[in-house]
Amino acid sequence: MTSSISESWTRIEVWLARRTPRTFAALGPPAERSAIAVAEQAIGQPFPEPLAESLLRHNGMGHFDLLPPFWSLLDVQSIIIAWQTRMKIYGDEPAGAEEGDPDGEYGPWWHRQWIPFAFDGAGDYLIIDQRSYRRRGRIGKADHEIGCSFSHHPMWASLPALLDATATALESGEAVDGYLPVAVDEDELDWDF
Repeated sequence: MTSSISESWTRIEVWLARRTPRTFAALGPPAERSAIAVAEQAIGQPFPEPLAESLLRHNGMGHFDLLPPFWSLLDVQSIIIAWQTRMKIYGDEPAGAEEGDPDGEYGPWWHRQWIPFAFDGAGDYLIIDQRSYRRRGRIGKADHEIGCSFSHHPMWASLPALLDATATALESGEAVDGYLPVAVDEDELDWDF
């Protein structure tokens, strides 16, 4: 059973505070509900509840790896900027354009119903797929060159599953989806492949 967002964050925070204090210190303070509402209006859709709950715990973190293997959390303002930038590049495609198979391993380059929530510093994002279909809420990797891909590994099924798998990997020291947590210089989190 997947832990709640709050439970997963508590587990992650405890591990980071003990093992990688620099990464722990990089976690942002809680977002304001009003800032989330502004972001939802800017991108024209509500945030899924797990994302809002996570942002109310930590509003981004700067460029420190947290999610395997090299993803950092975006703050609310950066979510808006990332979404708007991708929409400017993608253009105003008509509804249904390049939808592809919504259950497939690959998606289009971008979709207006994707919400970016993490970045890698090289122009790529983790997104929450908000398209209306049976796998709504799954996590995709939106690569700036090749488009979006979706893994069938259970950790990528949803934001709660991703945070739970991250917490479990940190606590156990075991790899998840091929990624092993390590403490670099005993103060910063990194992930080995």
